Amino acid sequence: MKSHYMKGVVLAMCYMLLFINSNAQSNPSNALEVHQNLDIDPITHQIDSIMSHGIQNHAFPGAQLLVAKDNEIIFHKAYGFHTYDSIQSVRLNDIYDLASVTKIAGPLPVIMKLVDEKKFELDVPFSTYWKPWRKRKDKKELTLRQILSHQAGLTPYIVFLSKVMKNGKLKRKFIKTSSSKKFQRQGYPNIFVKNSFQRKMHRIINRSKVSDDKTYKYSGLTFLIFPELISQLTQTDYATYLQNQFYKPLGAQTLGFNPSTKKFTNAIVPTENDTLFRKDLVKGWVHDENASLLGGVSGNAGLFGTAEDLAKIMQLYQNYGSYKGRQLLSEQTVKEFTRIQFPENENRRGLGFDKPLIGNDTLSLKDAYPSPLASSSSFGHSGFTGTFVWADPENQLVFIFLSNRVYPTRTHRKLYELNIRTALQDVFYKAFLK
Repeated sequence: MKSHYMKGVVLAMCYMLLFINSNAQSNPSNALEVHQNLDIDPITHQIDSIMSHGIQNHAFPGAQLLVAKDNEIIFHKAYGFHTYDSIQSVRLNDIYDLASVTKIAGPLPVIMKLVDEKKFELDVPFSTYWKPWRKRKDKKELTLRQILSHQAGLTPYIVFLSKVMKNGKLKRKFIKTSSSKKFQRQGYPNIFVKNSFQRKMHRIINRSKVSDDKTYKYSGLTFLIFPELISQLTQTDYATYLQNQFYKPLGAQTLGFNPSTKKFTNAIVPTENDTLFRKDLVKGWVHDENASLLGGVSGNAGLFGTAEDLAKIMQLYQNYGSYKGRQLLSEQTVKEFTRIQFPENENRRGLGFDKPLIGNDTLSLKDAYPSPLASSSSFGHSGFTGTFVWADPENQLVFIFLSNRVYPTRTHRKLYELNIRTALQDVFYKAFLK
């Protein structure tokens, strides 16, 4: 009986592989794009196997993988569907909610530019720029270096949704179903947030506790502040500044906020079936509730885009501020931001960027983060919705993985448990570092 069962499992996996491959071949916009000089068959077989295993185990209903080597895309393939009903297949130009990848693709390039322009300094108190902290005894001496490397002891996260809800219902004081002069921040088609709620969020952040223990503790709180601060320092709207200074020069047309309000022909991949706040399948509007309460434009989350457009900004970083011959950021600043800041405290983080675990090259694949073959100069970030980006300047390798692992709910954690992203990345390292 066991042998019959195992035969059934093997056959099912074989059929799934055939289905995914045939689905890609019958859909030109979903097909594998690969560099002509790369012997791709062995790589494709391994990648297909890992991806199909992920889909079969409900790590995600669909995903896509893009890899660039030496500034050229060598592999880009889509797998599965937007949802488990298998109706809409994933296509190469689909737009994804990037979640915390927003941190390094949104406020961070602007902060680096402001450092270049001497409008920001890493080692002076952040309160020099953010005035409310001058009156906060536990915050007034914290530096931007400490904050960006998650070394400042800030509170990790605040659930601001609890401030606008009571007994499972939205407070009309803060949320309306239609826009008005005082309710202009749109978080969803029928959710308009009071304009002044942003100030309330900032006040709560300003008053939040700071730990005396200055060791690594991940906190995204200041990324909720950065857009307002950036607007003050640049005298330009945060989202507009990003478009003009980075996304347009890079040709990254889909990178931006609130894609449902724009005229994209690309399909937008849904995230979670939200039964608490939106009471809907969230699609085209930011999944993160804190960013939603800011009208979808934030520094902690809210950015959407395609794999190809994400690859452009990661290549900018990989080449230390240069993209197609144009230097958008200084090499010195990008190198400073992408190095480990506090290794003596066992903190692997750069400035805003995630880095490999300290001693990562000595670890097994199951314990490593990311691939143990990634160089110590490499860096990237992950996102709660199931996204992951990584750049390796030493090996000239950019890795982009996009999925909606939070569909249908955020309790789905198989993406992490199966170590899928690290395994996929490792395949390419082994192919190139023979």
